[in-house]
Amino acid sequence: MERNDDFLVKGIRPGKVILVGEAMTLLSAEQEGDFGDVVSFDASVAGAELNVSVGLARLGQHPVYMTKVGTDPFGVRICRFAKRNGIDTSFIGIDKTRRTGSMLKSKVRNGDPSTFYFRKDSPASTIDSHDVEKLLGSGATVLHMTGIFPPLSNETRAASMRLMDEAHERGMFVSFDVNVRPALWNSHEQMVDTLALLSSKADLVLPGGGEGKELFGVEKIDEIGGAFIDNGAHYVVVKDGPRGAYATDGQNEIYVPGFVVDKVVDTVGAGDGFAAGVLSSLLEDDSMARALTRGCAVGAIQTQFVSDNEGLPTLAELEKFMETHKRAPRNY
Repeated sequence: MERNDDFLVKGIRPGKVILVGEAMTLLSAEQEGDFGDVVSFDASVAGAELNVSVGLARLGQHPVYMTKVGTDPFGVRICRFAKRNGIDTSFIGIDKTRRTGSMLKSKVRNGDPSTFYFRKDSPASTIDSHDVEKLLGSGATVLHMTGIFPPLSNETRAASMRLMDEAHERGMFVSFDVNVRPALWNSHEQMVDTLALLSSKADLVLPGGGEGKELFGVEKIDEIGGAFIDNGAHYVVVKDGPRGAYATDGQNEIYVPGFVVDKVVDTVGAGDGFAAGVLSSLLEDDSMARALTRGCAVGAIQTQFVSDNEGLPTLAELEKFMETHKRAPRNY
């Protein structure tokens, strides 16, 4: 492969971006320690696809987001949050018989926080192929999915496959963030087979290093990129943490260093911010190099906030950050 700082992504057109997933109320511990000992929690809203929607909206794009929530206060919170953030909520369904999902997140000084979910039989787990058919008729040009939605139920797994297949039939560009979550799957084999199949149907796949090892047994970033290309993806962007990001289309490759921040408060949500940064840039017809740079910047900004999406920047905030922060040492 050749190093090419200017290679372009073909097939992506400006327009609406559709996303589907589970939105939850996030209760973040305000003290360190076991959940059973924490005295107080701060409430916000979370969910990988919702986080990406927020990131896209703040960067001037037009996300259309599908989920289902209950009539409970958590569901009300999510609907109000989406509207405040400029997200098209036409496809947020209301289920009067089920309770909206929620999750706890621990407070830590170093490393990744612990999480605990209350999402079994949630409204979002009932989203099926019929529901997503309506979403596909929204006139969008891009579909972005993650590996978190498919394992919620048999219905969401079937809906994910239909979304991927019909999006291509309608000429849409398909982006897929692998997002391995073993606890959500019935078995490791089911997880690997399903995520590999969904990855093969995507134009752009965004794995992390651990996800390359989980699905294909490879750890080096260029090998991860090659494995997903061999699996069927047209473009692969490998997230390399604070060090940066790597991209390949099988013929060209590029590595972009990340950004240095003074303090990492919380890493959760950084990957979703990265995806929003990359997609928003590609929708503006930027090169892969510029898209990776924006993705790294948005992800770095989000690590400085406890909420999964509070730090996602506007274009003005993003530009200021990129002008004032140093880049990480080149790692590849």
